[in-house]
Amino acid sequence: MVVTRNWLNEWIDISGVSNELLLKTLNSIGLEVDSFKEVRIPSNIVVGYVKSRSKHENSDHLNVCEVDVGKEILTIVCGASNVEPGQFVPVAMVGAIMPNKMEIKKAKLRGVESMGMICSSTELGMPKINDGIMPLDASIGELKLGEELKNYPLLNDDIIEIDLTANRGDCLSIYGVARDLSAALDIALKEVELYEDGENLLGIGRILSIKTDEKPISNFQYKAIKLNGDIEEKLLLKLRLAYIGMQKTDIIQKIISYATHTTGVLFRAYDFDKIANGREKISLDIIKDSTTASVVKAENEKLSIAGIYQNDIAMPDENSKVIIIEANYTDPNLISRIVYENKNIKSDEHLYRSSRGSEPDLEFGFGYLFKCFNKFDFISIYAGSQYINNEISQKMVTINITEQSSMIGIQIEKNEALKILKKLGFDVSSSAEQKFLNVKIPSFRHDIDNSHDICEEIVRILGVDNIVSKPLEFKEKNRLNSVFYNYANIKSIKNRAVDNGFFECMHYVFDNKEELLKLGFKECKLKLTNPINNELNMLRPTLINHLLNSASRNIKNQKKSVRLFELGEVFDENANQNLSLAFLISGLNSEPSLLNGPKGEDISFLRFATKVQNCIGNIEIKVSDDLVFLNKFEQGKIYQKGIQIGYIGRLDLAIEQKMDLPKTYICEIEFNKLKFEKIIAKEYSKMPSISRDLSLVVPNSMRYEDIKNCISSLTIQDLKEFMPIDIYKDKNLNDSFSLSIKFVFQNIENTLKDDEIADKMQVILDSLKDKLNLEIR
Repeated sequence: MVVTRNWLNEWIDISGVSNELLLKTLNSIGLEVDSFKEVRIPSNIVVGYVKSRSKHENSDHLNVCEVDVGKEILTIVCGASNVEPGQFVPVAMVGAIMPNKMEIKKAKLRGVESMGMICSSTELGMPKINDGIMPLDASIGELKLGEELKNYPLLNDDIIEIDLTANRGDCLSIYGVARDLSAALDIALKEVELYEDGENLLGIGRILSIKTDEKPISNFQYKAIKLNGDIEEKLLLKLRLAYIGMQKTDIIQKIISYATHTTGVLFRAYDFDKIANGREKISLDIIKDSTTASVVKAENEKLSIAGIYQNDIAMPDENSKVIIIEANYTDPNLISRIVYENKNIKSDEHLYRSSRGSEPDLEFGFGYLFKCFNKFDFISIYAGSQYINNEISQKMVTINITEQSSMIGIQIEKNEALKILKKLGFDVSSSAEQKFLNVKIPSFRHDIDNSHDICEEIVRILGVDNIVSKPLEFKEKNRLNSVFYNYANIKSIKNRAVDNGFFECMHYVFDNKEELLKLGFKECKLKLTNPINNELNMLRPTLINHLLNSASRNIKNQKKSVRLFELGEVFDENANQNLSLAFLISGLNSEPSLLNGPKGEDISFLRFATKVQNCIGNIEIKVSDDLVFLNKFEQGKIYQKGIQIGYIGRLDLAIEQKMDLPKTYICEIEFNKLKFEKIIAKEYSKMPSISRDLSLVVPNSMRYEDIKNCISSLTIQDLKEFMPIDIYKDKNLNDSFSLSIKFVFQNIENTLKDDEIADKMQVILDSLKDKLNLEIR
């Protein structure tokens, strides 16, 4: 959509608005500026008058003109074919700098001295309007010889191209853009005088009647004009049509296009004589065709489809005398549906406007168009009009000012909202309750349906930049619950188990009753009356038996290392259901390879416990001997945060032999007792750590747990961790063994000194001596 400052100024006074503010305002209200160009006539280009023209003696295409520029008469050689005596023309005087930076100088052309240049529109930096020079006329203002053209505002314009979204058909006109600017700039629209029928005019009823057999879906209005001679096209009309890229050649079609671009009303023109075929009066039929569109017919000849297409058979041309002018409006949603459903339907340039929403006030459009006609000599106007109206129902929306303010993010006063909406053409009234407004949607805003659309209108006029930014506030309810967290924890455990080399197993919740009882588990009180088979005849109280049988089958298939885990439901003797997690490693810790050697690496209690810890987090193991299916000397209870969560140990040797299993370690955990804590980032020391080793002589009867508790109770500052690293036995130690413990010290701020470490180690030694009677080896 192309608008110009001067064209807009006919509808709204923006003379005091700078270009910067004008462009910024258009962008802020959603009318995005795609391009902007200033057209300025250079200095020293004046109004001249061609007094005479004669052929150049030495050229077939050059003319020698005598041009009056007010103070003097200049001889100018001109090559334009359309230069004529009696014309007012733009004359570039000697010394003028043209828009293309060319300087006008005295010159001799084929022996004749030329004192300037008669200019075309393109030479003045404007679009092309014809072939040749640009004759001037009074449409740009009163012509005064010698007056510089830069002093004529209508020639010095600002051209703005706006990129409109498809829903803003109301701004596909100069008037529509001016209406939006009126609201945004708080400048009232001008009262533009429109045409009204005079007296003693022939009525349109003498030559035209219209009829329809059913309720119309489009609005139509018809008026008529008569051409009494050749019509002279005005310069301002030519320029503005050139700015908007209008390509019409017929003068009436040009004026109609100009009025459509100005008002937004769709017009069509029909040659009366081409329809009448010698009759004094014609009748137009408005009907619906198979596409459900409104079709205009005359004597069963289709003339046009409202808003979509016009046949060439009745188009005006240079020989037309009486012309019927039609204004029409159709709901843009209907136009879009008709075109979508009828892919092969013909269309013309009207479809672009009608499908986006043309101006429905046909009387307003005719008032402007016939005001334009009335300025031309040789055009006479028929009085009155013929019309068919399909009443357009206006939607009513009630808005709550408080809710609008909440949506916008700032407090909007009721009067401010009312003022904005009224300037945009909405009919607004207040309800009894002060916070409500009843808004009647204007017919030219088909895209407005609800309070959110109205909120958008208020926001764009206020300006997004004027709304204070606020942090995003999430109102949605937290959907994370225990079910989700349980799922996430299960997934995490499984992923870590796989990362540590375990393979997942899945078994029935039923197991072999005889095998389970031999392992020492109690029979479930809930009996199965119809088991799957004799080997799956009891609800399982543990996952271990299934894992042992799976391991046995893998070992028999020549597997050297079997690592399995399962997460599943188990049932106690009272049939209470719980989720259990079990791990098993049987045979080697890792298969034979170049890295592990030809015999592989044996599994051990420590290695197995480490892998389990890698899967479920930090654990503590306390020695026990009460599980009959585990080796009495290699079993323990697993604790987390002081709560027992399961057991771990080596399978009893007798069971290993019976099932043909190598060394096998198993672990079973009550999943619901596991502690899943969030990872908390803590400050770490950038200082180097320092380690010290301590070898103690420990009685065979003493457990490391006692030593650990003794050291932990000291709460020694900067002791980061300590752990056993070696056990050594020798006959010289009698009933004792040597235990090496590594201590790691680190300070958060400083590098520890040797004497500080020595003092801390001495405290540890003194405590071990006093409480446990342990000494250095």
